[in-house]
Amino acid sequence: MDISLIIMGVGIIFIVLSFFFKDSSKQLEKDLEELSISIYQETNSMKRRLKIVEEELLLEPSFKVQSPKTQAKKDPMATFQQVAAQVKATQTVQQPMQRATTQPVHSILVSQVIELNKQGLSIEEISKRSTLTPEQIQGILSNGGV
Repeated sequence: MDISLIIMGVGIIFIVLSFFFKDSSKQLEKDLEELSISIYQETNSMKRRLKIVEEELLLEPSFKVQSPKTQAKKDPMATFQQVAAQVKATQTVQQPMQRATTQPVHSILVSQVIELNKQGLSIEEISKRSTLTPEQIQGILSNGGV
C-alpha cells in the first residue's frame, strides 16, 4: 500500500510540474513553418534567375558564366542588366567573326525590342537594356519583328 501511494504522489507531482514547463512543440512548429516559407521563396527566386540566365545563354552559345563575387541580394532587373552587359561585352569581342556570318536574332529579343519601342524608349536605351546593337534594333523595327 505504501508503494502505490508513493507512485501516485510522484505522478501527481509530475502532472503539476508539466503545467509550468513551456510547450516546445509550438515553437518548433512555428520555426518549421518559417523555414518552409523561406525555402519556398528562395526556390522561386532561383527559378526566376535561372530562367533569365537560360534565356541569355540560348542567345549567346559562347557566353562564359562567372562565379558571383558577392552573396548580397540584388534587384532582379539589376541582375538582368548585368548579364545583358556581359553578353554585350562578349558580342563586341566576337563582332569581327560575326560580321562574316550574321546570326539571326532570337524571337524573345525581337519581342522585347518591339515592346520597349512601344513604351517609347529610344534605340540607344533599348540597346543598353538588351544585348543587341543599335543597327540590329533598327533592323528589327524596320522589319516589324519579322
